[in-house]
Amino acid sequence: MQDLTPVFINEPIEASIDSHPNDNQTTNSQSNIALLIDCENASPKSIHGILSELAEKGTVNIRRAYGDWRRQASWEEKLHPFAILPVQQFAYASGKNASDMSMAIDAMELVFTEPVDCFALVTSDSDFTPLVMKLLAKGKHVIGFGESKTPDAFRKACSVFILTDDFQEPSADNAAQPAALRKSKKELRGDTELMNALREAISRAAEDDGWSPAQKIGTYVTNQSSLSSKNYGYAKWTDLIRATEYFDTELRESKHPFFRAKVGTTN
Repeated sequence: MQDLTPVFINEPIEASIDSHPNDNQTTNSQSNIALLIDCENASPKSIHGILSELAEKGTVNIRRAYGDWRRQASWEEKLHPFAILPVQQFAYASGKNASDMSMAIDAMELVFTEPVDCFALVTSDSDFTPLVMKLLAKGKHVIGFGESKTPDAFRKACSVFILTDDFQEPSADNAAQPAALRKSKKELRGDTELMNALREAISRAAEDDGWSPAQKIGTYVTNQSSLSSKNYGYAKWTDLIRATEYFDTELRESKHPFFRAKVGTTN
């Protein structure tokens, strides 16, 4: 368990974690993840859902929350239960966000001092867009978590961006994290960005017979955009693609799904 004593910006960062080969494209159960939270631009109610998402992608070895803890009472009660290290940052001047700078500096320091494969940035602030681009340039996978108000600049810069609007704390009646409401066929087809991404992915992943394996489609979409099927209420791209009813599908090779565009289909 981490020491939860507040860390000030001139204190050394925690000791190294076990190393693991870097995976530039995807996260997996062996990935080392650094979770950095901009507490001034994130809801504490989302932390359970965020950690649930990250549990599927790797091990969250580093967990830090940035803010002025004289003003972050709602976040403070989440630190011990989720083993999150608070990083104290005073505001040096009115209207300036010193916490953002502290979080960005720490992220870049981690790139060179810790074996981090993936960064999870929790914020709805587009000011972190340059940080995302620098982390990507260093070969890191970046998962963004933010509310629907998050500007496109930050959303599209991330490897994957996941909406947190529907993330709520578990209740006595429902211990599970509620999933986002599933979008209907009409809603899915009406999303131009999504449909263009799927059409291109299926076209690019097509084999000689014109059919595209689902695995290649999901990889292409992930590599070419920050879209996540979970933002539409679907656990897998396969389920979302079927829900559009825009593509033909068949099972091949040990029941693995393949897709192709239906002839004459329009939105």
